[in-house]
Amino acid sequence: MSYEAKARGVTRAMRLSEIKRLCPDAIILPSDYETYSLLSKRFFNIVRRYTPDVEEYSIDECFADLTGLRRVYRTSYPEIAARIKQDLDLELGFTFSVGLAPTKVLAKIGSKWKKPSGLTAIPGKEIHLYLAKLPVEKVWGIGPQTTEFLAKHGIRTALQYAIQTEQWIKAHLTKPHYEIWQELNGNSILSVSTEEKTSYSSIQKFKTFTPPSNNKELVFAQLSKNIENACIKARRYKLATQNIVILLRTQDFGNTGLEIKLSKQTNFPTDVIASVRDGFNQLFEPRKLYRSTGIVLWNLKEDSEPQPDLFSSHLMVEKMNKVFEAVDKVKSKYGKHTLFLGSSFAANTFAQHRGDRGDTPERKKELFKGETSRKRLAVPMLLAEVT
Repeated sequence: MSYEAKARGVTRAMRLSEIKRLCPDAIILPSDYETYSLLSKRFFNIVRRYTPDVEEYSIDECFADLTGLRRVYRTSYPEIAARIKQDLDLELGFTFSVGLAPTKVLAKIGSKWKKPSGLTAIPGKEIHLYLAKLPVEKVWGIGPQTTEFLAKHGIRTALQYAIQTEQWIKAHLTKPHYEIWQELNGNSILSVSTEEKTSYSSIQKFKTFTPPSNNKELVFAQLSKNIENACIKARRYKLATQNIVILLRTQDFGNTGLEIKLSKQTNFPTDVIASVRDGFNQLFEPRKLYRSTGIVLWNLKEDSEPQPDLFSSHLMVEKMNKVFEAVDKVKSKYGKHTLFLGSSFAANTFAQHRGDRGDTPERKKELFKGETSRKRLAVPMLLAEVT
């Protein structure tokens, strides 16, 4: 949402029909993840011109360690940050907000200080000036439950949180919150992680669909598709689990979830789907409209070879391994969900978003030679139309 739309009262929970009533001249743009991904790669590459130590935190956000580069560039850290911002603004064609600070948590605070376009440097001796004005719930990593707990103890600003004693923080909060406390006090605890992930302790897949629906078959199909996606990733990294959580989100952003323990370790979507049906039936309420579903595979472990047993269940596992090895090969050649389970049929045969939000982006209206709707060419991004 643009800042102009937000100023008129548009919020994330609104349907497009409500937005149009509130803001009739709103321009609804189709989502175009391919274009976002290409711009994201260019974004990270620009930052890496200045430092190799870049952590890709999200598609449009990163952490970059500039330590020791003042001598290299013969200028100050704020000037280096200003150069990075200038390159991003000019070369990508839109604005960025940048935070510069001794720690990741403080840099995150700085990046939000002057939106939509600004550079905020928080030197160590001035940390308290920024924390005094900041509600504690605005600190990266502090959620609603922790905010409520802190409020009961009279802690409502980031500064009030930062000046608590180490003993109090350790006694009342978890390790991540202790690390946040240290970072707010200028101690760099959370390092910039530049390594590509080779393993995961958990995998989660969430997907929003529009319009929201109370069609039980469609909502379950969306969950089933998420389960397939999560299992594809688990197999790619040779991981499996017995522990899963399913989540349903309603149009008013209410969440319901259920933790399920599987009978055996697996990365087959057929096993997971068979185990979540009863749980889904418990959670689903026909009178509510649902906007997204999610699955979390947690406590992931290395996928081990099945042990022979009296009931020959290992033979079935071996057969299913061959089935999904074939599915993964087809996926790598022709695209994800070329083959999919019947339980995901409704989610795969209808557009993820219908109406204005489901309009086809310009990039997908005219395919290049050799492209299909599933197989795309990695073309460079241009900032202007070529005529």
